[in-house]
Amino acid sequence: MAYHMIGKVLQGQYQIVQNLGAGVFGQTYIAIDVEQPHQPKCVIKQLKVSSSQPAYLQSLRLHFLTETETLKYLGHHDQIPQLIGCFEENERFYLVQEFIEGHALSVELPINQRSDYLWTEYEIIQFLKDVLEILKFVHSQGVIHCDVKPENLIRRASDGKLVLIDFGSIQPINFGVDRALPIYRVPVTSLGYIPPEQFIDQTQPNSDIYAVGMIAIQALTGLSPLQLKTDPRSNEFLWRSHQTPVSDYLAAILSQMIRYDYKDRFQSVPEILRALEQMSMEYYPAQTIDLQNATSVKSSEQISNVVREDVSVKSPPLLTGMRVGLLANSLVMGFGVYSLMNSPAYSETETLYKATEEFQSGDLEGAIALAKSIPLNSNVYPEAQSTIEEWQNQWQLATEQYLLAKQASEQEEWSEVIHAVSQIPDILYWQSKSEPIVEQAKAKIETQTNNLLARAYEKAGNKDFSTALEYLQQIPQENSVNNLVQKKLAEYQQKQHIRAVFLLQQAYNKAEIGEFNAAVNFLQQVPKNSSVYATAQTKLEEYVQKQRLQGKNQKLAPPKVVAALSKETSTQKSFEPSSLLQEVNITPNTTSL
Repeated sequence: MAYHMIGKVLQGQYQIVQNLGAGVFGQTYIAIDVEQPHQPKCVIKQLKVSSSQPAYLQSLRLHFLTETETLKYLGHHDQIPQLIGCFEENERFYLVQEFIEGHALSVELPINQRSDYLWTEYEIIQFLKDVLEILKFVHSQGVIHCDVKPENLIRRASDGKLVLIDFGSIQPINFGVDRALPIYRVPVTSLGYIPPEQFIDQTQPNSDIYAVGMIAIQALTGLSPLQLKTDPRSNEFLWRSHQTPVSDYLAAILSQMIRYDYKDRFQSVPEILRALEQMSMEYYPAQTIDLQNATSVKSSEQISNVVREDVSVKSPPLLTGMRVGLLANSLVMGFGVYSLMNSPAYSETETLYKATEEFQSGDLEGAIALAKSIPLNSNVYPEAQSTIEEWQNQWQLATEQYLLAKQASEQEEWSEVIHAVSQIPDILYWQSKSEPIVEQAKAKIETQTNNLLARAYEKAGNKDFSTALEYLQQIPQENSVNNLVQKKLAEYQQKQHIRAVFLLQQAYNKAEIGEFNAAVNFLQQVPKNSSVYATAQTKLEEYVQKQRLQGKNQKLAPPKVVAALSKETSTQKSFEPSSLLQEVNITPNTTSL
């Protein structure tokens, strides 16, 4: 359905040119403003409509108008896209927003703990300040973003600043709107950045803080949120190691940003910004703990005392309590001993959330077992059962498509590889598993494309546009230069038509003076897929007959008679060039090529 929108003009002004993808709350496109001189790009978000009932549409209309007013205010911030307009068309609701030229933060994040790509502590601090300043403004407007993730942070090409996009999931603070969603409908790119409370309709302002902390830890470690291990007792992430290049102070800040229970996190963005500002003050070196001497500490309580004594001199009240709890905990875990903390009670929804993480990481059986552990009398039980069924269907489809992709790869059918992988559902495990096959297929397609393009150029240089077109048509659609291929197809088709008309004209000219051998030769060169091929075939039959008749006459008649017959034949109406050219709708002056 989304691709049917390509080329469509909304409100007589916005022409859809590209599909950006679907989310839980709607479909997003890139459009051009055809009414503006330079036709600037913009982003169109079509809100999902699940019913055509008048009462539902009226309710959605009011909610739509409320959110657009919010987006207008948010657009006043330099690092949030401006709202250009909003409208309703055919009972569909659309938002028009500023298009941000740049790239997603996801392309800057390290992968698989590669040390040459891990961010430095300075880069992490600059990232936190940049994004948290945006969230400070967002939260001050009474709004929670609800979907902060690398794909929704765009590095603006013009100035290098981060821009927070996609407010399609915004939620007013303390506004009683049911935002609980089935977990299997959450986009795979959002999993890991969404905190537990958001799945049970208890979203808080510091839910956004959790997401920012997870991104920062990913930049430091090279591990995505779903790859991080957790403490089975406290459910806290065990993200620190001796290889993580970060000070204890910054580590403590990040750990408090991603606490499992939102009550234990920073409660507001300004708290974190103040903590970051303290890092540049003189008290920071005094907080360093001698890790080599820490082995003499026998218990978490003693370590807490060490930290408490160390930070009591210059640490602000904000950090003192946080560092005592988290920094001591990280030190103990570094020696393989976990601090004894009261494990928070699991709700059934949180169990389903954990099961989803297992599913995404590739443990289907473990995920199903967790989901099945939800009791029959739970309100979450129906959703758990539907989620299990959805997982099984998705897993089966993913397995089938992966095997098809692998088989296509072995048979060197590279386009089929791309097609098969594109049908794999949003399962992180299968997408990661298929990534090497896709990369190989793309590389092979690029090589094949370059070879076919070179052959097409060579044939076109020899005016053999038919063969050149055949080579272009063999180029896989998944190539990276499709615009160039389409341009050359149109160019060579036009040149082929011109050359076909030229050959037909030459045939007419030769037939007019009785040179049927030459006329037939020209007609035989007219390409089959040209627009004048049918006319050329009709004339070819005629000229072949005339050629044969002329040959017989030359054998039987004296030279003067043959010359007279040729002259008489050339003056017949059927050989008049202007009348023949009218049959194929071409001009008689085409004499080049």
